[in-house]
Amino acid sequence: MMVLSVCFIGLPGSGKSTIGRQLARNWGVEFVDSDLVLERRLGCAIKDFFAAHGEQAFRDAEAEVLADLARGQPACVLSTGGGAVLRAENRAVLHANTTVFYLQSSPEDIARRLRNDTSRPLLQGEDPLKRLRDLLAVRAPLYEETAHFVIDTVRCSTAQVVRKVTMQAELAGVVPMAGAATKP
Repeated sequence: MMVLSVCFIGLPGSGKSTIGRQLARNWGVEFVDSDLVLERRLGCAIKDFFAAHGEQAFRDAEAEVLADLARGQPACVLSTGGGAVLRAENRAVLHANTTVFYLQSSPEDIARRLRNDTSRPLLQGEDPLKRLRDLLAVRAPLYEETAHFVIDTVRCSTAQVVRKVTMQAELAGVVPMAGAATKP
């Protein structure tokens, strides 16, 4: 099955990795998490690098990884960090080299899902829900600018989101339609 590279963007905790892994499995392609690639290159956890070097150095390293992955990767499903869209260069490279799906979630759903997660540096502190709302206010227009497709995930199960993305990907020709005859 020929699959074009697909990329997921959205707030931290919106389901990019979960949905991406499932679709990669369904489509028989590699799943790539840009944050895991970045951690391998940095030689440490993102939160540790972030604490030691700051957001600017982190965003520089992230931009390099995203450019490498978007341009040099065979067909795959790519999950990005929630702030990947903050730089215009990242938005451009992702939009030009992959089919981008924005997993649009509500801050309330994400806060509920991530209430015990301590691995996300931007969501630590007294009021993660306020932080998510603030992040969404800044990032939503950037997610929408970058995306080819917006998938509403509010009150959806993983299976429902996978079906929504699959249907849109099939209609867009990103993956062959289920049951479609393939040419020899």
